[in-house]
Amino acid sequence: MFEPGGQRQRPEVQVEEVLRGIGSGFNNVINRLGGGGVRLIILGVLALLVIAWLASGLYQVGPRSRAALQFFGDFQSTEGPGLHWYFPQPIGNRTIVDVDVTRNMELGFLTTTTGTATDQAVEALMITGDLNIVNVQMVVQYQIANLESYLFRVDDPGEVLRGIEQGNPEGRTLKDATEAALRQVVGQRSIDDILVVNRPAVESETREELQKILDLYETGIQVNTVALQTTRPPDQVRAAFDDVVNARVDRESRINEARAFEQDRIPRAEGDAAQVVQAAEAFKTERIARATGEVNRFRSVLEEYLSAPDVTRQRLYLEAMETIMPDLTKFVLTEDSNGNLLQFLPLSQDGTP
Repeated sequence: MFEPGGQRQRPEVQVEEVLRGIGSGFNNVINRLGGGGVRLIILGVLALLVIAWLASGLYQVGPRSRAALQFFGDFQSTEGPGLHWYFPQPIGNRTIVDVDVTRNMELGFLTTTTGTATDQAVEALMITGDLNIVNVQMVVQYQIANLESYLFRVDDPGEVLRGIEQGNPEGRTLKDATEAALRQVVGQRSIDDILVVNRPAVESETREELQKILDLYETGIQVNTVALQTTRPPDQVRAAFDDVVNARVDRESRINEARAFEQDRIPRAEGDAAQVVQAAEAFKTERIARATGEVNRFRSVLEEYLSAPDVTRQRLYLEAMETIMPDLTKFVLTEDSNGNLLQFLPLSQDGTP
């Protein structure tokens, strides 16, 4: 199998040696039989057998599949989709696997052929970081990323319960790695994170840990998604946990109601405050304008008073009387009137004093 110096012989050289040995054996058989006609018949039959054997090396690879090629049991390469030929058995061997299909692995439960799910408590019960027990059920979706590693790097014992045969790493290897990764993540978190708060984070961390383990084992499996199906407390304490969850839901509901009330009252209060501010601004503007007008009026009266003090003082007095007694008929009695009464303007409508 190996040339001197530890180098592997080429497959073509090995095939030539095998065919040469087969041909020598056929020649020995024919020489013993003798006879020209019998020899031709035997040669024809042998030729047909060789042609049929070589034709059995033709194989078809589907569009989503890959073929792993072995030469005397030693892995050589992979072939993609299409029609190919490779050495038939027992010289060569080919294994065609659908690598693009997404496969599922269930942890913590098992779906039977009838579609019913049965719990697997041994897999599902785990201890959280705050020393609580939780029942976790999960589904792992994966694909084959490296066909050589998937077929030849791991010898898995298989799993009869899930119908996985011995050989490929998607039996006990994948299940045990998934359980180990999930238990590590659950053991670092509180039960609230797993039940309600941070389920997406648990899924993400479990996927990362699982991929690390599978890469370490060289399984050739690529994990696509990790989805938690059911996370619940054990049946013996489920009622108490349900009460806690309901109380948490009620608390969140009350908080949301308070926030809604806050969002309703604050804009209304802000509107009322803006209205008061606007009224105060209007009052301020009015009082400033009124004060400015009174100042201007006072200044004009002051100028008149400075120019004619007596007349201005008399006019101010009369205007004050007019304001104090608006509904009375007023008369002015002066020294120049010789005792006669003079009606103060404005005169009454009929002109009589």
